[in-house]
Amino acid sequence: MNKLFMNEAFKEAKKAFELNEIPIGAVIVKDNKIIARAHNMKEINNFVGDHAELIAIKKASLLLKNWRLDDCDIYITLEPCPMCASAIKQSRISNVYCALKNSDSNNEVILKQIFKADKNNKKVNFINNLDVEKGTKILQNFFKLKRNKNL
Repeated sequence: MNKLFMNEAFKEAKKAFELNEIPIGAVIVKDNKIIARAHNMKEINNFVGDHAELIAIKKASLLLKNWRLDDCDIYITLEPCPMCASAIKQSRISNVYCALKNSDSNNEVILKQIFKADKNNKKVNFINNLDVEKGTKILQNFFKLKRNKNL
């Protein structure tokens, strides 16, 4: 795990925060270089699929002119949802580095199942809770602001 890349994912999360999106950021790395970066855009684009991970995967695929992101890693500020985990596996990303676990305890169980090797795809290495303090702080600050606005 490269702390620099995780910090870049947090920069993306901050952009989402400033746009009133749930502050999740992702970067995709190949050959020790960031090739794609994204943050949540679900609210702005009114599309359920505009999660940071999916946007980053699309950007990386367009850059490489290939949907297969072999030998790429993804750094995410929060553990991916099952939809994003499936896209990560299908795109053949090798390693997933997450700053923080999802608060839904079932999510990690589902992800481990998705990331297992199968007859079509290799196993995805999944490492979690790499920067719990920073991940918790940005999410807590975001939801605290949301609650205060609703009072």
